[in-house]
Amino acid sequence: MKFTDGFWLMREGVNAAYATEVRQILAADDRFTAYAAVRHVRDRGDTLNQALITVDCFAPAEGVIGVRFTHHAGKRHRGPDFELLPSEGGAGAQVTREGTVTELKSGPLTVRLDTAGEWGLEFLDSSTGRQLTAVERKGTAFATTPDGAHHMVAQLALGVGEHIYGLGERFTPFVKNGQTVDIWQADGGTSSEQAYKNVPFHLSSRGYGVLVNHPGKVGYEIGTESVGQLQFSVEDQSIEFYVVAGPTPKDVLRRYTALTGRPALPPAWSFGLWLTTSFCTEYDEETVTSFVDGMAERDIPLTVFHFDCFWMREYQWSDFTWDPDVFPDPVGMLRRLKERGLRISMWINPYIAQKSPLFDEGRELGHLVRKPNGDVWQWDLWQPGMALVDFTSPGARDWYAGKLRGLLDMGVDSFKTDFGERVPTDVVWDDGSDPERMHNYYAHLYNRTVFELLEKERGNNEAVVFARSATAGGQQFPVHWGGDCFASFTAMAESLRGGLSLSLSGFGFWSHDIGGFEGTPEPAVFKRWLAFGLLSSHSRLHGNVSYRVPWAFGEEAVDVARKFTLLKHRLMPYLYGAAVEAHRTGVPVMRPMLLDFPDDPTCRVLDRQYMLGPDLLVAPVFSTDGDVEFYLPEGTWTRLLTGERVEGGRWLQETHGFDSLPLFVRPGAVVPLGADDRRPDGDWTDGVTLLVAPGARDVTVTVPDHDGSPAAAYRVRRDTDDGAVTVEVAGIERPYKIREL
Repeated sequence: MKFTDGFWLMREGVNAAYATEVRQILAADDRFTAYAAVRHVRDRGDTLNQALITVDCFAPAEGVIGVRFTHHAGKRHRGPDFELLPSEGGAGAQVTREGTVTELKSGPLTVRLDTAGEWGLEFLDSSTGRQLTAVERKGTAFATTPDGAHHMVAQLALGVGEHIYGLGERFTPFVKNGQTVDIWQADGGTSSEQAYKNVPFHLSSRGYGVLVNHPGKVGYEIGTESVGQLQFSVEDQSIEFYVVAGPTPKDVLRRYTALTGRPALPPAWSFGLWLTTSFCTEYDEETVTSFVDGMAERDIPLTVFHFDCFWMREYQWSDFTWDPDVFPDPVGMLRRLKERGLRISMWINPYIAQKSPLFDEGRELGHLVRKPNGDVWQWDLWQPGMALVDFTSPGARDWYAGKLRGLLDMGVDSFKTDFGERVPTDVVWDDGSDPERMHNYYAHLYNRTVFELLEKERGNNEAVVFARSATAGGQQFPVHWGGDCFASFTAMAESLRGGLSLSLSGFGFWSHDIGGFEGTPEPAVFKRWLAFGLLSSHSRLHGNVSYRVPWAFGEEAVDVARKFTLLKHRLMPYLYGAAVEAHRTGVPVMRPMLLDFPDDPTCRVLDRQYMLGPDLLVAPVFSTDGDVEFYLPEGTWTRLLTGERVEGGRWLQETHGFDSLPLFVRPGAVVPLGADDRRPDGDWTDGVTLLVAPGARDVTVTVPDHDGSPAAAYRVRRDTDDGAVTVEVAGIERPYKIREL
C-alpha cells in the first residue's frame, strides 16, 4: 500500500509517524529492545504528547534475526499465526554493546543499531561486515489512512543492482522489482497479478531473505513507493519480520524452510504421468477405460488416473458420494483400474453446497463457518448456497477427514485439494481467529487436514495431494500445481514464471496442467507443453472443456508423450535424489538458474529456463516453429538427448522439433539413469547407467530407495579429463553401466 504522494508529500488524509531517535535500549544476553521517539527530543517537553515505537530484535534460529515494530501493544491477539519451528541447538544469539553501538549476532547474521546518527538498523554479514540491507531513516513507521485504519510500515534498503524474488506463486515478471504486490489469496487464474499461493517471503540476489510474520494481508511496494526501498505494511499495531542469512540463495532457503517447515517426500509413483477426466467433459467408466486402454495401446505408461469434479452429483459439491447415474459401481471400477497398476486421485474442495446432504449435517454439528449473527455463511458462487467447512474446529477437521476416509477405503490414493482461496472476512471462526488473518491461512488448515489423513491411512512417504492454494508453511504438504491457465504459449510461459517464483518461496515440488486448462490447445502448444510438463517434478494431463489424451492432438503428440514419459522414468534415480534433497534441505527440484549460479549476473533474471535438480538444464520451447533462445553458463555442457557437447558462457538460438528441446547435463556432473522406463517406482539400482559429463573428476552419486534412504552410492573418479573412469560402489551390489558423455 502506498502512503506518500511522491517523495515529499503524504497522500490526502494520510498521517505518518517515523522512528527518529532512540531514547532507551534494554539489552539481554540474546536480544535487545529499543524505544524510538517519532520526533527529535530537544527538552523534556518534547517527551509529551507523542508516540514511541518499540523495536524488538531477537533471534528465533541460527542465522535468522527477527525484528518487531510496535506502536500500541494492547491490541488483543486473535491469531492465527504461522507455525514456526524451533531451531535445533538454539539460535546461538549474542548481544554486544560498545559505545553508541548495540549488535545482535546470530551465526552469519548481525543486526547493528548505532544511536549516534539517524535512526536505522543495519543487517550485516557477520564474517565480512558487508551490509546486506538496512532499515533507514523512514524505514520504521506507523500510518493512519482516511478510513481510520492503522498501518505498521517497514522499509528495507535495496542495493544497486539488487533483484527481489518470491512472494509465492506469482505470474507477473519473475524479478519483483517495480511491482506492487498484495499477499491476499484469490482465484484469479495465471494471467493476472492475483495469486493462489501468497507467501510473505522474498529472496534477494544479495544473499538474504525476509519473512513477514503475518498471515493476513501484507502490502508490498518493491521499489515503487520509494524506488530505493522495499516496503511492506500491515493493517495492525505491530509488524514482525525475520531476516534470513545466506550467503547463497540455497542457504537462505535451507534456513527459511527449517523455520517454516520442509516438504514431505512424495511417493515415487507420484512422479509418473497423471491423466484426468478433465473438468466439464462428459465421462463415465466406459470413457475412463477407453482412455486407459488408449494409453496402453499407444505404449504410453500411465501411473495415476484422476477423477475431476463431476464424479459427484451436480449441485452437490461436496458430498463425497459418487454420482450413481454415471458410476453405478465405483468400488468395482476402482478395483478394475487398480488391477491395471494405476493409482487413483479424486477431486475435492472445502465447500459444502446447500443441496449436499452434508450441509444439514455440518450445520447441525456446528462445522460450517458462521456469520457474526450465528447464521451459516453462504453464497451462490461456484455452488448454490455454498458454505465453508470451519477447519479451525478440531471436530470439523475430524468430520471432514472422516468423509474422505470412506474414499480411501475404496482404494483412492490421493486427493486434488482444489480451491481454498475465496474465504470471506465477514465471518466468525470456531477458534476465535481474526477473519482477516484467516483469509490466507485457511488453505494451510485445509491442506494439512487432508495430507495428515493420507499420512495416517497410507503411511509415511505415501501421502501426496494436488493442491492449488497455499501460504507460508504450505510447502510441507506437496504437491502444488499452478492453477487455471489458458491453452497458449503465453500461458505456458506464465506458468513457468509462477513455478519458479514459488520455488524461491520454499516450495520443493510443483506441477501444471499440460496443454493448459482453459480452452483447447493447438497441437503445437500441446506438444511443446508435453516436453515441459514431463520435465517438471510432477506431470499431469488436464483440461477444462476438452480431453487431454495425446491422440486428440495427432500421432506426433502420441510420440512426444511416449518419448518424454519414458525419459522421465529413466531419470527417476536422479529425480528422486533431487526430491530427497528438497525434503531434507528445502532446495526445490525445479529451480531458477540463480539458485545454482548465483554469481553469474545473467542467471539472475532468467525465467524461461530452469535447472531440474542440480545437474540438468531445461529450456522449454514456447513457439510453434521451434525457435528458442536460452543461456548456458560457463563450461562444457552436454545435450542429454544427443550427447553433443556445447561450450557455455553464452546465449544460444536454436530450432527444435516437437520431440526435442534444449536439455543439457551440467559440466562435471554424473547423472544416474534407471534401466526401467515403464514405471517411475521400479528398482533404480538394477542396471543403473552412470552418465559421466566432461569435467567430472571425483563425484559421489547416491541413488535413493523409495523411502528416501540411500540404496547405493557410486563414487566416480577420473584423474585427468581424458583418463579412465573408475567407480567405487557402496550399498546394493547390482550391475551398473558407465557412459561417458
